Amino acid sequence: AGIRRVVAAMEDPNPGVAGKGFDALRSNGIEVDHGTLDDEAQRLNEAFACWIRTRRPLVTLKSALTLDGQLALANSSRPKSSTWFTSEESRAEVHRMRHSSDALLTGIGTILADNPLLTDRSGLPRRRRLLRVILDSKLRLAARSRIVETADDDLLVFTRARGKSSKVKRLERAGVEVVSVRGERARIPLKTVLEELGKRDILSVLLEAGSELNGAALAAGIVQKVSLFFAPRLAGMADLPFARAKNPLIPPLEKIRTRQFGPDFAIEGYLQDVYGNHRARRNH
Repeated sequence: AGIRRVVAAMEDPNPGVAGKGFDALRSNGIEVDHGTLDDEAQRLNEAFACWIRTRRPLVTLKSALTLDGQLALANSSRPKSSTWFTSEESRAEVHRMRHSSDALLTGIGTILADNPLLTDRSGLPRRRRLLRVILDSKLRLAARSRIVETADDDLLVFTRARGKSSKVKRLERAGVEVVSVRGERARIPLKTVLEELGKRDILSVLLEAGSELNGAALAAGIVQKVSLFFAPRLAGMADLPFARAKNPLIPPLEKIRTRQFGPDFAIEGYLQDVYGNHRARRNH
């Protein structure tokens, strides 16, 4: 006896072939049942769905916040490791998020302030190396920064600086790829950055940045997904809000879910439906 029924979790998100396989099966007398575990399947395939439809990667904005919406505690002039205010459980989850991402994107402000490595320390095997991406319009990245010292053809810098300056050559010798792009008002156009990453088959980007880049990304409408980790702390007089932007038209989050990591809690939601539906479905 031949196959009489096929069960699939979801349709192929590729608009060029979506539904054609099911039609072929039905034309040969095979019953097709799809939609079983649809939500789970869509979460698993959302990065590919975004890329295959738009040729741009899925962007998830991740931030760690105090209860009063600050990115740092007041008077946090000590080393980064001594001023973390989220729990070990939250930080472990962030590394799992890095593990599931193809690229990590940040701005030069974060590099200058924290001198981070921005690596995947989950210990899990990756399908491809994590690409570390920095937006640095004036090319202020120091050759002695930790992220450059650990570069191994996995560090990409977008800048507005032009020409092969001695600074560019020094960074390239250190294993950094420098890409010059045009922009307006000294800003690097975020959509151009995503288009370039899409051409490199980068399916997913984790945005870990400060107030300015967070605000610019939200205002530009390039963020599909938001993941916010809240610690049970108050920053006090700190003036480092989650995002700075002039009147950004940010839609409400959809398909919201909350999770707890030690004493912290995280809120995850979508600003855009990566599958192209008119509205994302809410989880009640």
